[in-house]
Amino acid sequence: MITVRISFEKKNEASYISLLDLQRVMQRVLKRSGLPVWHTLGFNPHIYMTFACPLSLGQESECECVDVKTEAEAPDFAQWKTALNAIMPAGIVITRVAPVQMKADRIAWACYQITYPAEAAAVLDQYNALESAPVEKHGKKGNKIIELKQHIQQVAYTAEGDAVRIELCLPASQELNLNPSLLTGFLEEKFGLPAASAGILRTKFLTEDKQLFA
Repeated sequence: MITVRISFEKKNEASYISLLDLQRVMQRVLKRSGLPVWHTLGFNPHIYMTFACPLSLGQESECECVDVKTEAEAPDFAQWKTALNAIMPAGIVITRVAPVQMKADRIAWACYQITYPAEAAAVLDQYNALESAPVEKHGKKGNKIIELKQHIQQVAYTAEGDAVRIELCLPASQELNLNPSLLTGFLEEKFGLPAASAGILRTKFLTEDKQLFA
């Protein structure tokens, strides 16, 4: 049995599809496609699927993926990509279908592009001047205080017309997973920069040694 990784972009209106709804979307699309995808056994068989690092609602991504299994001996992955893209909802585009090379637990970093209106530059300079930036991180095991400056010492940004763009990589391992909304939320609470004015795009995953996750 081959484990297949379906990589896809999730942008525009699709960014407001929750993980639970995304699971339903993928179940329906894979069934409609007629592709030889393996189903679980038992009274309620369903397509076996695993998603890596679920994306927060409202954020966009160029590097999402879901793993499925197939009993096909020589699957035509180009045909899989074509078949899936033909019936995907708006905002979701399949970019690659291939056998799994790395397990999802190899992911250690997630890289993001954050876009703000140009006037955010002054606020980012204020953040860079701070010595400490504590934020509260909510989790299943309770809340804890995270020192942002340990992970984002300085926010490097570039001006692009009427916007500023931030590029950063944050921990995304099973031990520590930081969401860029911790930064945008802190900037709103501390300096009044609306978090809703930030566009967040996840661009890639990296392993511990900074290799591109595939």
